[in-house]
Amino acid sequence: MDPLSLFLLAILFFHSSEYVLAVAIHGISNVNLSSLLVSKEYVLAMIFSLVEYFFELFLFPGLKEFLWVSNLGLLMVVVGEVVRKLAIVTAGRSFTHLIKVHHEDHHRLVTSGVYAFVRHPSYCGFLIWSVGTQIMLCNPISTVGFAVVVWRFFASRIPYEEYFLRQFFGTDYEEYARSVRSGVPFVM
Repeated sequence: MDPLSLFLLAILFFHSSEYVLAVAIHGISNVNLSSLLVSKEYVLAMIFSLVEYFFELFLFPGLKEFLWVSNLGLLMVVVGEVVRKLAIVTAGRSFTHLIKVHHEDHHRLVTSGVYAFVRHPSYCGFLIWSVGTQIMLCNPISTVGFAVVVWRFFASRIPYEEYFLRQFFGTDYEEYARSVRSGVPFVM
C-alpha cells in the first residue's frame, strides 16, 4: 500500500476508534463530535500536509521514494496509536477528551499499566502518531511543523491539566508526578 493510502487509513482509524472507545466507555449519550478530536486547526494542518505531499511529489519525486523513511513513519503511527489506545482503555471512565475542572466520583488517579511509565501516555501517543504520519509521507516541512505545534500544544496543556489533578488527588499526584515523566519531551 502506498504512503498516501496508509496516511488516509491512519487518520480514519485514529478518529473512528477514538469515537468508538468514547462511546464504549462513556455511553453514546455522553459523547459528541468533539470526541473525534477534529478542530479547524487540525483540518488545516492535514490539508497543508497533503498540499506539501503533492507539491513535493510533483517537483521533487525522488523525495518521496525513501521506502525506509515511510516505513519508519508507519511504525511510529502504529506505536503512537497503540500507546494512546492503551492509555484510554487503562484509564477507562477517568479518560476524557476534555480536561475536567471538577472532580467526579468515578474519577480516579490511574498509575498502573502504561501510566506506570508516563503520566500522559495519550499525549505521548498522539505526538508520536502525528509526527509519524508526516514521516510516513516523507514530508520534511510538515514533520517539523507537526512536531513543534503538537509539542507546544501539550507543553501548555499538561501544566493546566496537572493543576486540576493536583487539586483532585493532592499528595498522591505530587508523588506520582515526581516519580514518573510526563511522556512529552522537555515537559516536566
